[in-house]
Amino acid sequence: MKDVASVTDIPSVDRLLNTDAGQHLQQEVGRTRLKNALRDVLGTLRGQVLQEKLTADQLAASAIFQRVRRQLCAQDESRLKAVFNLTGTVLHTNLGRTVLPEEAVTAVAQAMRQPVNLEYDLATGDRGERDDLVHDLLCELTGAPAVTVVNNNAAAVLLMLNTLASGREVVVSRGELVEIGGSFRIPEVMQRAGAQLVEVGTTNRTHTADYENAITDQTGLLLKVHCSNYAITGFTESTAMADVARIAHAHGLPAAMDMGSGTLVDLSRWGLPHEDTVRDVLQTGVDLATFSADKLLGGPQAGIIAGSADLVRQIAKNPLKRALRVDKLRLAALEAVLRLYRAPELLPQRLTTYRLLTREPA
Repeated sequence: MKDVASVTDIPSVDRLLNTDAGQHLQQEVGRTRLKNALRDVLGTLRGQVLQEKLTADQLAASAIFQRVRRQLCAQDESRLKAVFNLTGTVLHTNLGRTVLPEEAVTAVAQAMRQPVNLEYDLATGDRGERDDLVHDLLCELTGAPAVTVVNNNAAAVLLMLNTLASGREVVVSRGELVEIGGSFRIPEVMQRAGAQLVEVGTTNRTHTADYENAITDQTGLLLKVHCSNYAITGFTESTAMADVARIAHAHGLPAAMDMGSGTLVDLSRWGLPHEDTVRDVLQTGVDLATFSADKLLGGPQAGIIAGSADLVRQIAKNPLKRALRVDKLRLAALEAVLRLYRAPELLPQRLTTYRLLTREPA
């Protein structure tokens, strides 16, 4: 039977660092990291020795370095791992939502490797605005006079409300006070934005008169919200976006639509359920539409505010915009994805989200 090890058999950190194995490993991982790993491993071994669970052979330098290498390898494993999405849900939030097309991956890699004109106007040599990188393309695809981009749609709604209705009332149908994943609730976002919620109608029925009667001199905005994750059926009625916009404008107020997911193309062309496009919504007369870039659009995580040039200008000047802005990587990916929409009939072949949504069930 092998001898049970004692605490005196445990080699010191310095002794181990000065062995050939220690010197070699320092070249791979650095002295600081190796020293910390050795301390961790020796601390574990000391506890096991005190419980008489180890032999002297298990405290040999070679055995200790095997443990150290296993620990270092475990530390180097990414917490973000590739998985198989077998859920049947293409845009699965818990699994990273959109899988980007190769064009976007290439664009992101290029933006990571070298300096880019993120906020630099190459034509004039002056400071530029990062939204300009995708502004014209988004306006082309949505029909909006102006757009601005933030880091997700919740941020877009927050920024819009804080800019246009801070300290004022926002009128919303009770049937549209949604909660989506992660306990994101419209009423709480309004509160954080400094706006006061005014609920109108009932859960299942909201009429035009409900909006009319709710407007006071404290009203700042009329808001419609897409019920993206549920549906109310049966004895129901909702007010069309065009009617909400008409009522708002008659009182000199803006009207906005939180589209949630948002789409740039008519999904019914591929046999999928119809969703109004951003262009459709803006053509109802609504002043602003907010929507995600990483859901039906098939791009990176971002939120887009599209609509009135004057209102978008005000929103872009809000100090919160800087806190909610997107970086060069997301803008690079977004631009690459948006360019694919110039040939919408080819999206099922070129854009990963639509390839997955339109493939045969088998």
